[in-house]
Amino acid sequence: MPSAHIILSIAIVFTLLTSVVLIFWFRKTVLTGEQPTSLMAFIAILFTSGLDVGLILFPLTEFPVYEAEAVYGFTNPLAIEFGFWGFLVWGFYFLTTFYFCVVEPRLKLFEIGWVKFINNLVIIATCAFTGFLFFSYLPDYIPDIPAVARYALVAVVVLAAVLSSTDIRWVVWLSLGSFMLFLVLIAVMLLHSDMGIAEFALSGQYLGGYFRHLHRFVSPLTDYHAFYLFWWFAWSIMIGQFVARFVGGLRPWQLLTALLVLPSIPIALWFSILFYIHSEQILLSGLLRSAMVVVGIVFVINSLDSLTRLYSENLNLTVERLGRWTYVAMHWGLLFGLILLYQFTPLKIEWIGMVVILLYACIYALIFQRRRQLAATQF
Repeated sequence: MPSAHIILSIAIVFTLLTSVVLIFWFRKTVLTGEQPTSLMAFIAILFTSGLDVGLILFPLTEFPVYEAEAVYGFTNPLAIEFGFWGFLVWGFYFLTTFYFCVVEPRLKLFEIGWVKFINNLVIIATCAFTGFLFFSYLPDYIPDIPAVARYALVAVVVLAAVLSSTDIRWVVWLSLGSFMLFLVLIAVMLLHSDMGIAEFALSGQYLGGYFRHLHRFVSPLTDYHAFYLFWWFAWSIMIGQFVARFVGGLRPWQLLTALLVLPSIPIALWFSILFYIHSEQILLSGLLRSAMVVVGIVFVINSLDSLTRLYSENLNLTVERLGRWTYVAMHWGLLFGLILLYQFTPLKIEWIGMVVILLYACIYALIFQRRRQLAATQF
């Protein structure tokens, strides 16, 4: 998809340049959300809401691909994997988080009818698509899982996410708990791998391959890399809209630094351990694989509950309006029904990502039209 790659590359360059401009233009602005939290709580919410089961389970299946394909030969598989998940891509969330902290309260562009419709359509579609990916890959994570159990597990995961979304405190607590659970999983896998200081130092050198070739990750290396980048774009507006409420008094440069660095640390640790396990051909016990699946499931619940909370508030389909059990039944039925319907549609995350990029372009145009109104407000 050469044309799609060009559009994607242009969109990435524009978001990066915009972020640089915002850092300097609004350097004195303090960003504070509606429900400010500590920095670590904010990062935990962002980390678990903006990632899903793929972070836990994809790397061990992807390392061999990056080793075998010549297009990735300019660096090592660990650097490639980190480049698809870490550092630079988190800058997408900076731009949208900044927007919903500073610009949206003044211009209220996402309350315009057609913008609101497209945004919520994207949220619902991405939410259900995340559940569908989990459903699709379950046989890879749990070999020989019966079909009935597969459907039942996905139904329970969606139900748990919808129940969690009924109270914002549950969303926050689950995010903090699952982040800690992920750190425990890292520690357990580290002990199992028997990875020493020398191996850690070597992994650090491997990760350096990403930073030495950082410019290569600004545009798609392959269709598979484009899939990841479209995925990040698909999530960017909705995650920024959700987590902006939790920003606790940060200047733009502090927010950007925190987004680029803090989520990348546990990602780098996790990928380094998995790459060592892959390189040394260390066998994982059934118990460890089950633990990975459990943490992955919790990440899926985290992603779904934050997105459900977001679109239900945007559409005023809330617990306060519908009542708890009507709310649960409606949103569970909607999401689980869409997950099942996705089996019969050709929908791809790339399409959703392209819609989001077009929505970016519309928002840029609307901000330009209302630039005087924005300039007249106090920051």
